Amino acid sequence: MPLCTLYLVELQASSSIRSFVSSLEQKPFLIARPLRWIIRPHTQTASRDILLSHAWSVLVVIPGSASSLSQASSQHTKTSWHIVAGIPSAVLKSFERDNSSLLKPNKEDIAQLTGSLDKPKMASDSQNLELSDDVLKWMKEYSNGKPSGGGAVSMLNLLAFNPGKDMLESYRQYGQAFAKSAGSRRGGKAKIVGTVVADEGAVKDWDEVAIAHYPSAWHFADMAASEDYQEANHRYRLPALRDTCILATTEIRLEEEGIGLSKDASAKL
Repeated sequence: MPLCTLYLVELQASSSIRSFVSSLEQKPFLIARPLRWIIRPHTQTASRDILLSHAWSVLVVIPGSASSLSQASSQHTKTSWHIVAGIPSAVLKSFERDNSSLLKPNKEDIAQLTGSLDKPKMASDSQNLELSDDVLKWMKEYSNGKPSGGGAVSMLNLLAFNPGKDMLESYRQYGQAFAKSAGSRRGGKAKIVGTVVADEGAVKDWDEVAIAHYPSAWHFADMAASEDYQEANHRYRLPALRDTCILATTEIRLEEEGIGLSKDASAKL
């Protein structure tokens, strides 16, 4: 599988997402603004401390296994964290087209909310991917209380599995339930799933990385509040995971933000 590098970057106060992306040597195929943590990492201490101690400005996913940013892009960077993963070539080949249709869908193609939020299943926090008062309050503020407010969201998932083939099989069954019903009926789609590979000089404390799309924050909440999702979550997902974290982001489309690459970078593509 082709390798890709996912970077979380905290920019210098004097820099912007536009200037940072323009300085990159490789064109990112995904750019997003981090919004907030939905689930925080717990046991994976090698990356937990850095992930939670910085106000991340941008998420980018770049082809290749670059373990450090170029000198030009580093000038815009206060702190960065990265992870390298193998992503199926079929996903990469069609990603730009598929992602465009997800971010700018026809109105009739947008999944309807199922009504789970009328009588939601609530929890004291969101660490088990259940709906909490804290997350619900954020979603209302982020969307200005409107079901489609804020537009689509992309959830970055980092996954560390419990040992044993049965744990991997358990998570595979969760993935099937998400794709066939619990997630898909709310417009949820895992658009990137990659196997983490060892990176020189870094601790490999995650096994898999995934980015899941939802038409809005409310679609995500509708899923988390539902009986059908929580049945799959508690039966398959939670037993399989040693640790996980989810970062909510909103994607940036290059052509709409006026973000481009430098002439030198464009010549390398």
